[in-house]
Amino acid sequence: FFSFLTAILICGGLGGLCLIKKPKNRNIYAKEGFVIVALSWIVLSLFGALPFFFSGAISSYTNALFETVSGFTTTGATILQSEEIEGMAKSLLLWRSFTHWVGGMGVLVLIMAFLPLSGGRNMHIMKAESPGPSVGKLVPKVRQTALILYTIYFGLTVVQFILLICGGMSAFEALNTAFATAGTGGFAVKGNSMASYNTYLQVVITVFMLLFSLNFNSYYLIGKGRLKEAFNAEIRVFLGIVVSAISLITLNLCLANYGYSVGEAIKHAAFAVSSIISTTGFATELFEYWPSFSQTILVGLMFIGACAGSTGGGMKVSRHIILVKGGMHEVGRLIHPKQVKKITVDKRVVEHEVVRSINAYLVAYILIFALSFLLVSIDGSSFTTGFTAVAATFNNVGPGLGAVGPSGNFAFFSDFSKFVFMFDMLAGRLEIFPMLVLFAPSTWR
Repeated sequence: FFSFLTAILICGGLGGLCLIKKPKNRNIYAKEGFVIVALSWIVLSLFGALPFFFSGAISSYTNALFETVSGFTTTGATILQSEEIEGMAKSLLLWRSFTHWVGGMGVLVLIMAFLPLSGGRNMHIMKAESPGPSVGKLVPKVRQTALILYTIYFGLTVVQFILLICGGMSAFEALNTAFATAGTGGFAVKGNSMASYNTYLQVVITVFMLLFSLNFNSYYLIGKGRLKEAFNAEIRVFLGIVVSAISLITLNLCLANYGYSVGEAIKHAAFAVSSIISTTGFATELFEYWPSFSQTILVGLMFIGACAGSTGGGMKVSRHIILVKGGMHEVGRLIHPKQVKKITVDKRVVEHEVVRSINAYLVAYILIFALSFLLVSIDGSSFTTGFTAVAATFNNVGPGLGAVGPSGNFAFFSDFSKFVFMFDMLAGRLEIFPMLVLFAPSTWR
């Protein structure tokens, strides 16, 4: 109680001081939107870590900050041992899972849904915080769009909560699990994640991990009866990847004589695929001990990620579609230099600005990934551990392979590496550019 009260008083006091000075110009343009979003998430994490630190549940502030950044960015990577998770106070476990739910749809999107912001430039904030290569409005007003998205988000969370209780979960565990699934985060209240729950509960969680990794605009379109628009190319490709990955892993597990029946192989493969591609990070099995073929598929799914406009992380399926089509378009131009042909998705022309931004995103993604991998390798961990640790944090997945698999954690890394991972988690959740803008000298002129 006192750890939360102290954190509340500190936040309230500093927040009150910030209100003393009123800015003359309250218009929010693209630059301001990026800076507001990036700094807000950093500040939110710095203060969100206080309850863990003040309570003594996590003695190191760096570790408390890592856990909080992992929570808000819906990564799910942890520095806690199994026994530390199960021995933690319920209030702290609830806060830990709630960070997933708040961070899933976006902290500032939540604010926009209930508080009017001045200047009529709210879209710049929404674009900077929402996942995907492009962000649009469902209705003319940004505030109404934010409210619709959060209504859908809240509704799906409540439905999952009820279904989990029907399966025998306690209300506390169901609430935490629903928060973590909705945000595609992955923090669990049990040290073995979802392994000890019955098949019904695991199936419910599998389904909802996939539901939360779909574009939320599709749910709005389904409600409006526009089914053809709802099941667009991205949704179809995403579901095709999920079915293909489940089929291949199931076949691999059965042929490798891993000890599963066909039904068990399908169940565990479906859960693992849904968990990784949605970037939730729950686990029912220690997939770091699965055959190499299955592990390779799961690592590949980390880089694919969920759909744009979902609560999932990764590069997003829509970006991969446009990148593949862009590559095919360039090959076509080499063969027929004079042809005039546009890149289209769902029979709509993809604007050159979107293609350019995706190419820039890919370059930034590769450079940050390579640099992060180089920096964390200083700790001396194995190639598999270091590579998948960066992949798991940068793509907001949570568990990787090796020492950071479902049975491990990130506690053994140095503080320096943990700060690298924290940057990766924030950059991955905010689509890279808001974090990079902070380092541009022109931003502060």
